[in-house]
Amino acid sequence: MSLTRRSALAMTVAAGAAAAVLAGAFPGASAAPTPTAPTAQQQSASYVYRVTGGVARAEALLREGFDVLEERQGGDLFVMGSAEVGARLRAGGHRASVEQVLPPVAWAPPARSGQAAVLDAAAAEETYAGGYRTVNAQYAHLDQVARDHAALATVVDYGDSWRKSRGSGGYDLKAICITKKNAGDCALSTAAPKPRLFVMGQLHAREITTGDVAYRWIDHLTDGYGTDSQVTTLLDTTEVWVVPIANPDGVDIVQRGGSYPYLQRKNANNSNGAGCGTTGGSSQVGIDLNRNTSSGYGTGSSTSPCSETYRGPSANSEVETKALQSLWRSLYRDRRATGTGAAAPADTTGMVISMHSYSNMVLFPWGFNSAVKSGNDTSLRAIARQMASLAGGWRYGQPGEILYNAGGATDDWVYDDLGVSSFVWEIGNPSGNCSGFTPAYSCQTSLYWPKVKGMLLYAASKTARPYAG
Repeated sequence: MSLTRRSALAMTVAAGAAAAVLAGAFPGASAAPTPTAPTAQQQSASYVYRVTGGVARAEALLREGFDVLEERQGGDLFVMGSAEVGARLRAGGHRASVEQVLPPVAWAPPARSGQAAVLDAAAAEETYAGGYRTVNAQYAHLDQVARDHAALATVVDYGDSWRKSRGSGGYDLKAICITKKNAGDCALSTAAPKPRLFVMGQLHAREITTGDVAYRWIDHLTDGYGTDSQVTTLLDTTEVWVVPIANPDGVDIVQRGGSYPYLQRKNANNSNGAGCGTTGGSSQVGIDLNRNTSSGYGTGSSTSPCSETYRGPSANSEVETKALQSLWRSLYRDRRATGTGAAAPADTTGMVISMHSYSNMVLFPWGFNSAVKSGNDTSLRAIARQMASLAGGWRYGQPGEILYNAGGATDDWVYDDLGVSSFVWEIGNPSGNCSGFTPAYSCQTSLYWPKVKGMLLYAASKTARPYAG
């Protein structure tokens, strides 16, 4: 993420002249259009700071509420934020230098916010940032897939977002189950006849690549059944569950930026920080849903409500967290005894993949402390190694081995509570073309989907017996 690696440039887009800069950063991609009706508001300029020796001080950086990016270079970490953030870094004794200046951003919000009353054809066509689907478009897609492929697909409403739970707009929380349906399939029961692969996108709202991968994965499965032998065999023997957007309120904030997405990471819960920013800057409302679970809660996160890694007032406090946990407990039996070293049995079925971006990594438990190995470390590490190889040589390991320790994550909770194999994929180049949180939409077709498709198919092939060797 340094100036020479240029990944920060892809994390933001700017109006006018800045769009031309981005076009140059992505050969073959056209510049994003200038908003037709920008408001008078502007997001002030942001920066990416290199924190020399940051790995050794990662816990302090996260505890102090800095937006530590998912990339490291040697012993250095990278922090995104305003000029005030740079001053705070230095005042706190961190050796910070500017690596990249991110220009101010003007925006034109989309036509609507919150869930559409009718998820019709118009909703299905809603996009932002050059082609990324809005929450309404993703949900309209789920409903259309279920109508077109009734023998394969079932949509499940598994809860409400924070805003909806408060009666202030918001969204349903939706999943889709895809399999060749027979008796007992897609039921919310741990006695399912088939093993289950669960794939989730946009738990962190600004990581927009992951929602698009989920969209394409759904189509690959439903369109391929009966014509693609690999897909047909997969759906005859396995249930595939997909949550394309796990944090719809957060994505609503992101997509309000139109062609220039806000970099909102968290959900929209402002009850613990009503004075925080609301446009995805370095001071954000919300709770980090990937620091909120009870597994390793408190490590690698912040108690500051405006921090991007604010873990919330207590473990499992968020409605989105609770809804996911309830869904997982309805899909998977608990096969693991308590204790960090306890192993799930070799005949345990199932796999959960939480897709994030970026930096081209495959991560697995334990995330809260890389010095602690899980009871199934050998199997998890072997699967991660193959996933990373299929991606073309990604790094793999426990978070603290290749990034930094962080607790409260969903993958740790799934393994901790249920014994189900779980992984995080950090999808996206750490530098150069197609890097960052908001890559040009053309990067999804040309680079990320072709790469991740093979990883997903491999994951599905391991779902029946991930610990069997």
